[in-house]
Amino acid sequence: MQTEKTDVLVIGAGPSGTVAASIVHQAGFKVKIVEKLKFPRFVIGESLLPRCMEALEEAKFLDAVKAKGYQQKFGAKFVKNGKVCDYSFADQFTKGWTSTWQVPRADFDSTLANAVEKMGVPVEYETTVTGIVFNEDGSSVTTVEDLHGNKRQIEARFIIDGSGYGRVIPKLFNMERPSNLPPRKALFSHTVDLKRSMDDEPNRITIVVHQKGVWIWIIPFSSGITSLGYVGNKEFFDQYAGTPEEQFRALIATQPYIADRMKDVELLFPPRELNSWSASTDRFYGDGFVLTGNVTEFLDPVFSSGVTLATVSSQLAGNLVVRKLKGGEVDWNKEYMDIMMQGVNTFRTYVMAWYDGTLDTIFFANDQDPLIKSQICSVLAGYVWDMSNPYVKDHKHNVYKLARMIEMRDSLAKSNA
Repeated sequence: MQTEKTDVLVIGAGPSGTVAASIVHQAGFKVKIVEKLKFPRFVIGESLLPRCMEALEEAKFLDAVKAKGYQQKFGAKFVKNGKVCDYSFADQFTKGWTSTWQVPRADFDSTLANAVEKMGVPVEYETTVTGIVFNEDGSSVTTVEDLHGNKRQIEARFIIDGSGYGRVIPKLFNMERPSNLPPRKALFSHTVDLKRSMDDEPNRITIVVHQKGVWIWIIPFSSGITSLGYVGNKEFFDQYAGTPEEQFRALIATQPYIADRMKDVELLFPPRELNSWSASTDRFYGDGFVLTGNVTEFLDPVFSSGVTLATVSSQLAGNLVVRKLKGGEVDWNKEYMDIMMQGVNTFRTYVMAWYDGTLDTIFFANDQDPLIKSQICSVLAGYVWDMSNPYVKDHKHNVYKLARMIEMRDSLAKSNA
């Protein structure tokens, strides 16, 4: 069997894999990426957060992305029964990037993969990992197979698994664990958004509360196409009969905020379903490998955390792998897993608070405190590692405490009216 050698093998050519590959390559090491699918390929996660810009900048991808003319994103808007809560990243508590992009992921991911190839990192598409053997020193032999069934081996000093939903190493080594988030379903499509000007400006994501536990994403792209999706539990969707398109159009008609804008809208593809996406693993690293991106844990699409966690984890992991290959010591638990779990758990609190209605109380409260709003805005911008922010440092306690305070204030005001 044919064998080749590399310093680092990266599994997956999405944002997680390419950011890590670029950082390791810039340090002078030989890197190779293998990707199971052919690009471009569709994936959700189309609204980025400002924090991921720092990772894209270190990976030297910003120029390539800017050249694509993607829709700039300056904030996030939440809508419920006609009431609007608008967050502008320019007002965030944490110093950092105040804008990012909304991107068709098929094109965006291809842009990053093409950029890393131009740097000199080979990317092999339609190449599936079928087995990995780790040696005592952490080096490995990976068996891959192409579309024609041809197998070969890749020897590497280290593996970075950024395989996303493929979760290669967790599946091969029985590391998968169920998420503590309940299963949910998304029904979505891309629309030819001719009536975009009816509602608002396109430079932010809009999230509409349809009913408790059910929400809609509206993500405009610079092309005039808008990504539109419904998210809720399976029982909600079971109320609607017919084909996915018939269900989708019936759902549009039931939501006043988009009913006129999206009535009879052209769909670029039949509505697709995504089910039970939340997943986890018991550890993010091992002798000779590290997991990045959705391979570690994917929570929920509501706060667009996926690409941010993917790029930040690969930015951090890439630098730690470089140190490791140079002979340095790495405390993977303290320097990687603890840090990533801080971000994951912060987002998890906000995801759970979103679905149980706690964030409705906060987002749509009257007379919001500007400082508190700026601190929550920083979380929505992806700055979930800023421990000077009380809504990050003690996220669970402070989010629920704030909601209770608002409820008590409103109840008192009502009784005094």
